[in-house]
Formats: sequence, structure tokens, C-alpha cells
Amino acid sequence: MTYDTVVFDNDGVLVGRTRFDVLRDATRDAFVECGVEEPDSDDVERMTIGATPGSVGTVCQTYDLDPGSFWRTRDDVVSKAQQHEARAGRKTPYDDLDELSDLDVEMGIVSSNQQATVDFLVDHFEGFERFGAAYGREPTIHSLQLRKPNPHYIEQALGDLDADDALFVGDNESDVRAAENAGIDSAFIRRPHRRDWDLNVWPTWEIEELSDLHDIVG
Repeated sequence: MTYDTVVFDNDGVLVGRTRFDVLRDATRDAFVECGVEEPDSDDVERMTIGATPGSVGTVCQTYDLDPGSFWRTRDDVVSKAQQHEARAGRKTPYDDLDELSDLDVEMGIVSSNQQATVDFLVDHFEGFERFGAAYGREPTIHSLQLRKPNPHYIEQALGDLDADDALFVGDNESDVRAAENAGIDSAFIRRPHRRDWDLNVWPTWEIEELSDLHDIVG
């Protein structure tokens, strides 16, 4: 099999993941910015990872907050926290990013992180100029429905890159399912945080580092 396009998830694939405590603290700060000085810790956690339009609405009803306004604030504060981590050298690209420099395909990024976060990381780090498309979420509640495994952003990237035969590289089961939903192949990368992860999906390929793509892309 040969591919003319490879699209990558970002966090946990191209750059290191942001520590959960950083995301949680930023989410708590968003509550405070919206006037909720002491949010329940369970509500903070629900809004940190895995939020859905329904859960956002339920939590906002508890504190009499406008869901759309709260979520815009939450995404803005969380994005800025991640940008701070990158500037401080605690969120950095993986050492093997340079392996992509001579990969003779079109390349893109599709992340479930905020578009503002993706844009910052692409501008901040060297080596990201080779990606011809870079998609994250808009700061809206509706964007939560478009996260992987929804293929929405993958399909947008594939259109931008004029892809015929594409591969999506990710570190989550949702990445594999999103590739399936987009009708393309997938590669699951076993970064250190996924070394012993038991998959409940069947990616087309499993790799341990980005250099393995040289044998796959063809």
C-alpha cells in the first residue's frame, strides 16, 4: 500500500500531552473567570476532559451560566495554559519529529484540541511548516460533536491536501475510529503512554515511532 497523504493527531503523536493537572487547574480558573469562585471538583473534572454539549449544559445550569459563554471562556483559558506550558518547555515536540522531513507525502494535522492551541504550536515550534493543513476545534459547544471519532476535521484536511490515498496517525481509539469513518487507513502509534494499552479497535498499522512510517508510506 502506498499513500500520498499522511494526517496526524497532534497531542501524544507530534507533541507531548499536556499534564492533566494543568488542564484541570485552567478549567477551574475558567469557572472563576465566569464568577464561580468555588466550583465543585467533580464539575471541574467533567469540564476538563470528555465534555459533551449535554454535560456542559447541565453544569452551567447548576451555576446559572450561559453555556456558550462559559465554554468560550473555558477553551480560551485552557488554550492559554497549554501555550504557557509550551513556552516553558514542558510541552514539546517528540524527538523523532525530524523523521518526517524526508517523507515524500502531503501532511496535515487534525486535533481535538482548540484551534488556537494548534495554531500556536504550529507557529511556535520548528518543523511544523511542512504541514499543509492544521485543524483543531472552534471554541463552540457544537465543536464538541465534531471531535474524533467524527471524521469532520479529517475530511476538511483531506480536502485541503487534495488527498487520494491517505493515512491517519493517532494514539487513541477515537483516532482509529475517525479514520474508519473517513474511509481511510490508520496507524496507531505506541508512544510511551500507550506501550501497554489494550486496543479495542483494529488499526491498519501499529508503529512505535514516526520513523516506522518510512516503511509504510511507500
